[in-house]
Amino acid sequence: MTKFKLEYIWLDGYKPVPNLRGKTQIKEFNEFPTLEQLPLWGFDGSSTMQAEGHSSDCVLKPVAIYPDPARTNGALVMCEVMMPDGVTPHSTNSRATILDDEGTWFGFEQEYFLYQDGRPLGFPENGFPAPQGPYYTGVGYKNVGEIAREIVEEHLDLCLEAGINHEGINAEVAKGQWEFQVFGKGSKRAADEIWIARYLLLRLCEKYGVDVEFHCKPLGDTDWNGSGMHCNFSTKFMREVGGKEYFEALMAAFAKNWKEHIDVYGPDNHLRLTGKHETAPWNKFSYGIADRGASIRVPHSFANNGYKGYLEDRRPNSQGCPYQIASRVLATIAEVPLAASAAA
Repeated sequence: MTKFKLEYIWLDGYKPVPNLRGKTQIKEFNEFPTLEQLPLWGFDGSSTMQAEGHSSDCVLKPVAIYPDPARTNGALVMCEVMMPDGVTPHSTNSRATILDDEGTWFGFEQEYFLYQDGRPLGFPENGFPAPQGPYYTGVGYKNVGEIAREIVEEHLDLCLEAGINHEGINAEVAKGQWEFQVFGKGSKRAADEIWIARYLLLRLCEKYGVDVEFHCKPLGDTDWNGSGMHCNFSTKFMREVGGKEYFEALMAAFAKNWKEHIDVYGPDNHLRLTGKHETAPWNKFSYGIADRGASIRVPHSFANNGYKGYLEDRRPNSQGCPYQIASRVLATIAEVPLAASAAA
């Protein structure tokens, strides 16, 4: 029997953005445990904005497990928060009630800033560095500094070793800003892996004395880009049938539901979605081929392939909850009938 370090990870009850929490349990297993072997585990919800002190018990229900590459015999256990009965989802449990469809594929592009001493890495103590331009996909000390690439490369390796379907990294438009991408089939799987990747990044940065800033516009109303979490999505119908008629009906549904999308696409999005810095205004829906200033960017490959493939919703921001984002996308897609397009 081997003693395994099980890191139970969950989302707390803070609003508008939950924090990641984690605590370790030691259990013996003959080999790396399966999800079914993992027990429920209680925690003090009064310390996480999920219960009151006079009745503080909450329960963690494991829903996904990954190897923990930073620990010997370690496992990362993504959990849902349940009521004390272990069956009823807690009101803060955004995963339990979302729509899911394994035939719908999601790719999230998570942008973020690395911060040290209250400012992005590479920013001088007072004022700003040279204007945006050379930082996006940049190379060299003057563009990326001395530790940022070490952090993002180590994070990439950790994610891959954990089995996260990590698809790439790049330096972003603002100095000190980076991005990683995660792909998953089904909203729950894709969102679980984004949360675990966020957790690994936060934990990694502890040893560098660096914070991760996920706010969508940390530098305020300045000429510096904000951070998004663009949501690429593709249903089985979009990949195999598609068609211009269906695409236009889909865009009409997204336009009709613009506010419902904005409501779950992350807090303070009005600060980021201004029509500047490769964004569309938060209250005006638009789409366009290869248009990074539109709400939804339509890849050339999609239009050239008979309107089949994937689309990119550029409105979700870096603090958005991927469970809620993916679920809202699925809800809008479900409004568009398939029969007429398939018959045509």
